[in-house]
Amino acid sequence: MKILLLGRNGQLGWELQRSLAPLGEVIALASQAQDNPNQCCGDLANLEGLRQTLREIAPDLVVNAAAYTAVDKAQTDTEQAYAVNALGPAVLAEETLRLGVWLAHYSTDYVFDGSGQQPWRETDACAPLSVYGASKRQGELEVAHNPRHLILRTSWVYAARGSNFAKTMLRLGAERDELRVIDDQMGAPTGAELLADVSAIALRQAMAQPALAGLYHCAAAGQTSWHGYAQFVLQEARALGMPVRVTQERLVPIKSADYPVAAPRPLNSRLDCARIANVFSIHLPSWQWGVRRILQEIALTKNL
Repeated sequence: MKILLLGRNGQLGWELQRSLAPLGEVIALASQAQDNPNQCCGDLANLEGLRQTLREIAPDLVVNAAAYTAVDKAQTDTEQAYAVNALGPAVLAEETLRLGVWLAHYSTDYVFDGSGQQPWRETDACAPLSVYGASKRQGELEVAHNPRHLILRTSWVYAARGSNFAKTMLRLGAERDELRVIDDQMGAPTGAELLADVSAIALRQAMAQPALAGLYHCAAAGQTSWHGYAQFVLQEARALGMPVRVTQERLVPIKSADYPVAAPRPLNSRLDCARIANVFSIHLPSWQWGVRRILQEIALTKNL
């Protein structure tokens, strides 16, 4: 099987190169053509280049891990956000439908308005608060035009590689005497490696049983706030002997209103993941388990 992977240099794309390899030959593309085999187009905003790439490679499966993720910048960079998050996926859906092959795609808790306290289900109404969330929701709708699709909505993605909240806390926690972190936004930190492994398991089953196609929520088990997340990261880092300057007493909880940003964030990013667990017989470990593991990896790498 020939697998075309887009977004190879992102946190998730990097892990997908590993998890998809046992399923078939993985052709992994970056956004810059000069970095790709035969200078293939991996830029989702280059619609004609993207279309040409799919027609030349003629893959058996397309996995799109590329996205415009600059949440605040998207508020003013609307055209680019929609090009990457909606128009590009529309081309992928059209071309994979023409080829009669599967398309996997990733979305976000930002498609919801963050109201209430209950974890969001796949059937709940979407009402994004930001351009980023709206563009990702449009991308979901476009991808669904190919019946052979698998869309995984997730939240708060991190990895040992790339930029993310956990690594930012490690850096700031080593530099500053005090940190102020939001405590009224709730969700589940989810490892890119977990997403990648679940993707491979689900795709293998869905491609053999097309009735399993559709939209699924996929996040680590449990819930926390950004403040609780930061607290856990710094506690674990200290236990691993990593430099931590800020004390727990100086890790100050604040409200979202105290930290104004261009794009509003959902307060409730909890996702109900019962469907993916039941349909594909998948165990989703606790968010603490995954975060602890990547902190151990980062600590080990620093000591090599």
